[in-house]
Amino acid sequence: RRVAEVGKLFADSGVVALCSFVSPYNKDRDLARELHKEVGLPFFEVHVSTSLEECEKRDVKGLYKKARAGLIKGFTGIDQPYEAPINPELAINTVNRSVDDCVQQIVEILQTNEILPRSVVEKVIDLTVPEESLEKAVAEAEDLPSVEITKLDLQWLQVLGEGWASPLTGFMREREFLQCQHFNCLLDDGVTNQSVPIVLPVSTEDKEKLASCKQITLRYNGVAKAIIRDPEFYEHRKEERCARQFGMFNDGHPYIKMINESGDWLVGGDVEVLGRIVWNDGLDQYRLTPNQLRAKFREMHADAVFAFQLRNPVHNGHALLMNDCKRQLVERGFEKPVLLLHPLGGWTKDDDVPLGVRMEQHKAIMDEGVLDPESTVLAIFPSPMMYAGPTEVQWHAKARMSTGANFYIVGRDPAGMPHPDPPKRDIYQPTHGGKVLGMAPGLTQLEIIPFKVAAYDMKAKAMAFFDPHRREDFDFISGTRMRGLARSGVMPPDGFMAPKAWTVLANYYQSLTAK
Repeated sequence: RRVAEVGKLFADSGVVALCSFVSPYNKDRDLARELHKEVGLPFFEVHVSTSLEECEKRDVKGLYKKARAGLIKGFTGIDQPYEAPINPELAINTVNRSVDDCVQQIVEILQTNEILPRSVVEKVIDLTVPEESLEKAVAEAEDLPSVEITKLDLQWLQVLGEGWASPLTGFMREREFLQCQHFNCLLDDGVTNQSVPIVLPVSTEDKEKLASCKQITLRYNGVAKAIIRDPEFYEHRKEERCARQFGMFNDGHPYIKMINESGDWLVGGDVEVLGRIVWNDGLDQYRLTPNQLRAKFREMHADAVFAFQLRNPVHNGHALLMNDCKRQLVERGFEKPVLLLHPLGGWTKDDDVPLGVRMEQHKAIMDEGVLDPESTVLAIFPSPMMYAGPTEVQWHAKARMSTGANFYIVGRDPAGMPHPDPPKRDIYQPTHGGKVLGMAPGLTQLEIIPFKVAAYDMKAKAMAFFDPHRREDFDFISGTRMRGLARSGVMPPDGFMAPKAWTVLANYYQSLTAK
């Protein structure tokens, strides 16, 4: 009763009180419930349903062992009864579950009952129709008015469907779009970082045809891919969108060009994706969803996950950075840090190395042991690339939070590209991406690991962190120079890239020359 009364005082003052007591009898728990109910305060009975056998296995303080030996009398579960809750609001099975997963169950029930904002819940919102309901949903979709979407739209649909953009439940409605554009966040029910708009452009003709519909089907190459419920149409103000997202409105920027060529209207609404989106390109086994990656990390017993976003081939400077991050985590006491090597797999500009080549090159890096295959997960991030600099890098970091990653490596000029107009320069200041990530709201789960500049150490004949005191010993091998070497069939300096990985890259660039 004393615990219940104190808990009630906390609850009455607006504090969530977690009362973690054994409380073996139903009558005591019923009394606690009534005390709260009488004054209109919410009460949740949470049964941590760990078996006696499992409790005895854990026995951190050796109390079960003493109770079995008769040294402790009146011990719950040994010589004292325990009455399991009959109808608890939540039952948590802690066997083979991480502490974080169990905590999220409690956070989730508080969020469902509107006690905590949605933004604190790390649950991945998967919008894919469950297998048992798929046939019925597809049949419904076939009878609905429909609109044809592009390959780029389908990639964004995959991002939404798999939960990378949680807590979004579909393409952005105007309210969400405005929050994203003006604040880089979703603000309803807490603050969630969402720096890039995930929107669906449609033509004026399609808008006029579908404006009165309550549901519409999205088709790709004529095949039904998703249903949008309660669609909302609003103006696609392209110049304003680009100025806010990219800091420019220039058709020389390839993603801006695609926006400019897209429909003059946007349609938002809740989405139901009709089955997992696959591409049948031989790489679908690497397209792991956030939930699949979480399961993979649990299977590996990871106690820290550090993510590395990339859209380019990996050289030994990148590997040095990743391995150094792992070293730092081990020194901080983590026993099983796991690297998520997570190349971007959606649309990229024409002169970027294609995904298939990059994946083959990344596998070669792991085959040669430059990255430890036992503590590395290679998977594809399905998002398109936007080349939006510091604005986009927040999206890259936020999306990895859905996998359970808690460390994120940020590089130089992340999500940047050269300015399309002369003189020769970058669009974004190279260090701003990392600085912005360190300040961005809604990314509190992630610790940002800043990029250290690596270059080829001509004395050590290996990639090393740049030492300004030995400036003359370092060779900065640019992407342009690397491509030139690959095209001409010339090997780079020893230690720049694993030989097998270089061969993959050289073969690709030489095939372009042959064409």
